[in-house]
Amino acid sequence: MRSLFERNIRDLKGVGEKRAKLFAKLGAPTVGALLRLYPRAYEDLSSPYPIRLAPLNEPCAIRATVLERPTETRIRAGMMICKVKVTDGESDMELTYFNNPYIPSMLKADEEYVFYGKVTANFLKREMTTPEFVRAEVCPPVRPIYRQTQGLTSRMIENAVRSAFDLLPDRIRDPIPEKIREKYGLCPLRDALENIHLPQDMAAVETARKRLIFEELLILQLGLLRLKGRSRVVSPLSLEHDRSEVFYGLLPFEPTQAQRRAVNEAVADMKSGFPMNRLIQGDVGSGKTAVAAALCFCAVADGMQAALMAPTEILAQQHFASLSALLRDMRVALLTGSMPAAKKREVLQGLLTGEIQLVIGTHALLSEGVAFQRLGLVITDEQHRFGVAQRAALASKGDHPHMLVMSATPIPRTLALMIYGDLDISILDELPPGRQKIDTYAVTSDKRLRAFRFIQKHIDEGRQCYIICPMIDEGQNDMASVNEYAEKVRNEWLRGYPIGVLHGKMKPKEKEAVMADFSQGKIAVLISTTVVEVGVDVPNAVVMLIENAERYGLSQLHQLRGRVGRGQYKSTCILISDAQNEETVTRLKTMCATNDGFQIAEQDLKLRGPGDFFGHRQHGLPDLKIADMIHDMDLLKEAQSVAQGILNEDADLELPQHRGLRAEVKQLFENMTD
Repeated sequence: MRSLFERNIRDLKGVGEKRAKLFAKLGAPTVGALLRLYPRAYEDLSSPYPIRLAPLNEPCAIRATVLERPTETRIRAGMMICKVKVTDGESDMELTYFNNPYIPSMLKADEEYVFYGKVTANFLKREMTTPEFVRAEVCPPVRPIYRQTQGLTSRMIENAVRSAFDLLPDRIRDPIPEKIREKYGLCPLRDALENIHLPQDMAAVETARKRLIFEELLILQLGLLRLKGRSRVVSPLSLEHDRSEVFYGLLPFEPTQAQRRAVNEAVADMKSGFPMNRLIQGDVGSGKTAVAAALCFCAVADGMQAALMAPTEILAQQHFASLSALLRDMRVALLTGSMPAAKKREVLQGLLTGEIQLVIGTHALLSEGVAFQRLGLVITDEQHRFGVAQRAALASKGDHPHMLVMSATPIPRTLALMIYGDLDISILDELPPGRQKIDTYAVTSDKRLRAFRFIQKHIDEGRQCYIICPMIDEGQNDMASVNEYAEKVRNEWLRGYPIGVLHGKMKPKEKEAVMADFSQGKIAVLISTTVVEVGVDVPNAVVMLIENAERYGLSQLHQLRGRVGRGQYKSTCILISDAQNEETVTRLKTMCATNDGFQIAEQDLKLRGPGDFFGHRQHGLPDLKIADMIHDMDLLKEAQSVAQGILNEDADLELPQHRGLRAEVKQLFENMTD
């Protein structure tokens, strides 16, 4: 199987250079990678319906004979319709195809086909629009449907996969040892690959899925547990003294019990003789920065250097401002990509000599020229913006430094323990005094003008507001783009007020400039896409208005809401949505009912699964091709248990039966998105 991973996709029949580039775009530049490009769905053609009994408006298969040659009609310039009449011997049905000049030559009169699509009906007839079809005599029982890209159809991918199986030997090396396969009822890899791509029935798909999901989760857990195991080396920089009480004396407020508990847990790690590897997980505004500051204080007071990495320049600048004000007696520096070269050289020199005790920066901290004298503590903020590889890259600047990871996305604890297999976990489950509850209202679009009058009232009082607009491109899904929307706000709803626009297609410097203007109060209203989800503290911002709120998951809505309510003023979140489906209504009601991020996270998982939690990035973990962190929780638990057992027996995966797993772990973690 390994050799297949090295064979170029162009080795397959019918794949030339142009098509090879399209396969590479889908993540399949090699034959082996193609075999791991699993179908996203299946067409079950094994039990066709008679036309009169076919379920309406849902995908199904129908076996029917073409009655006569398809007829073509041009209805306007650039639009051609092709009509085809078919029968199953008892009932007739009409098929319609748009702009497909090949249909008349592909569907022959008096030949029988299996059609797959949605049946619609009126009083007179039943119809199908653009169904897939295959000649009945060669119709497979199940057809795979693959994720496509322009120029590469699902059928082309299916044909390439069939060619790949021609190159696959009957016996291939299976990374999962036979004993484990037998114990957990898992089929061999060769069978799993064949049945996931070319199944005879849906039962075969399920058998294959179970095996491939288990394998993927086992390899993920082996990789994460090995990372955790590496942290059990003796730490050359153990903390001698706990100075957290001295630090609390510097604070202008009393820390919460949750903050004290998190600091105590981290200090205990740092004094243990082993490197700390801990996740601080807390709701929006739970005070993670104060915990990070306490640990920086303890580390620096003990003679270590500390580094804090943030995902954006403006967030790094915010941390720099708050920490340098708090830790006045320490030498704190900022390091970002946009700094002048001379200033950068000065900071690099200070880190090398140890003169700079705490550095706060962006990805610039990972640069080759950054070297420390005695790096003892590494903190990454907003973990889901960084991969495991980036954490490791910053840690490699020191000799097994203590690692602290901060995340503002609440995740139920059981799930967090599974996902962050390489980290111990502290949870900040109470808000500091003074953090106000944000009143949240869900309204329909006919209340929009009233909402804007509410915004206007607050701007007139000197406050600021966010407006979230989901689309960027003109006309995309019939929704106004951010720029079009901003013009409407400027010209109709908030005429004469200073308005800023922020979206993902802007250059980083443009984004930073707009956010800086908003932070400094030069902009009263910031109209943005979700790029503000992780942003700066603007204590003067008191209203968050979210258009098309149905387009977001609960966790994302909660993150957006957390941008306001950070100062002394009462804050409000307004969700505008006309959607009436039950799931959306439940989601918006949940937002109005609670400000508790952990409750919201639990509800989000129930309603929508992991998509809103992890997006495409799986929180900095390697991408998963077939497993689902939530729906496959039972297999995830089994895989974690098996992984722990394997590593207890063979920590470096060097035994002959574990070498396949070792190779897969290496490949998965090497291919992580940075």
